[in-house]
Amino acid sequence: MIDLSDIQAARQNLQGQVLNTPFTHSRTLSDMLGAEIWLKFENLQFTASFKERGAFNRMRLLTDDERAAGVIAVSAGNHAQGVAYHAQRMGVPAVIVMPRFTPTVKVANTRRYGAEVVLAGDTFDDAQAHGYTLADSRGLVMIHPYDDAAVIAGQGTIGLEMLEARPDLDMLVVPIGGGGLIAGIATAAKALQPKLQVLGVQTERFPSMYATVTGNSLPQGPYTIAEGIAVKSPGRITREIVARHVDDILLVSESDIEHAIVVLLEIEKSVVEGAGAAGLAALLHARANGETRFMDKRIGLVLTGGNIDPLMLGELIERGMVRAGRLARIRVDMGDLPGALARATSLIADAQANITEVHHQRAFTALPVRNVEVDFVLQTRGPEHIAEVIDRLNAAGFSASNHDH
Repeated sequence: MIDLSDIQAARQNLQGQVLNTPFTHSRTLSDMLGAEIWLKFENLQFTASFKERGAFNRMRLLTDDERAAGVIAVSAGNHAQGVAYHAQRMGVPAVIVMPRFTPTVKVANTRRYGAEVVLAGDTFDDAQAHGYTLADSRGLVMIHPYDDAAVIAGQGTIGLEMLEARPDLDMLVVPIGGGGLIAGIATAAKALQPKLQVLGVQTERFPSMYATVTGNSLPQGPYTIAEGIAVKSPGRITREIVARHVDDILLVSESDIEHAIVVLLEIEKSVVEGAGAAGLAALLHARANGETRFMDKRIGLVLTGGNIDPLMLGELIERGMVRAGRLARIRVDMGDLPGALARATSLIADAQANITEVHHQRAFTALPVRNVEVDFVLQTRGPEHIAEVIDRLNAAGFSASNHDH
């Protein structure tokens, strides 16, 4: 077990090595959620994730012989970049083992920090097994992503920073994968403010810590947008700390996380990956379902990282615009006659909606011959605007309906 003194020592060791990231009040999110929301922007670290805190705190303990031999880590994401970056800064050779399916951009980013990348195994567990074999054969020190006291203490420095800035916080909401982050933060928080509540958040698809702590066995996988917290089995050290210090663990759906990513982008102008948006996802879900546990509380959220694929982010933005009624697909049935399409587009223009796509369908429809189905994708102001466009089309004799799902 670690205690507050370990985290305070880590804080001293991390001075000048990682950022004390901004911890700021979000007026808009506070208004939306009926609570006072404070955001810890760990996505602004150099490697865009909190992981480099624990990585450096562990690697500073290396002996001279261990530094000369090098370190090894198994990770497909943020831990890999944190270890590789600080190993490069410290002049320590680093080997990163990644599953073969790891996106090429993550492989390239890790190599950019000078690490040797080894692709092995189809799953993380396969890669991990290969990593331990390599560590033994080459005499490398394994830097574990979460099940290590020095790593946990490094991550716990986030809790110190948050409570130094706002000692009057009522609650911290923290994503959980293997549990290193919440174990460190909860240890610090409960030592400084015993009455402060610490809540963890996992995705419904990988509820491993929730299942371990509550004893409820739940199915896992196969995929989540929050891959940073997609851990099949939590750490041995972290599960004990979580059981002792964490007040509750909440589960969020994929759509909750998608929504939270878009909200943070739109309101905070900040890119946050799926795992990093899990805390806000839990609050948005509770608000939408009329739950009151967060009402009028002063809440700190950790935005753990910002490493998200730009193409995926583009898709999420579009889907978010559909949910908000800012992008709509309207289906219009019309006679296959000259001028019919022009009349429909004129009515849409009169309603001040912007047409971005038109799909004109003759063959794949159940309508009688000489009739066509036309799908319009429109940029709109909101649900009321969509309804207005549809009403105008129907009033003019067309058969129009909303097909945005």
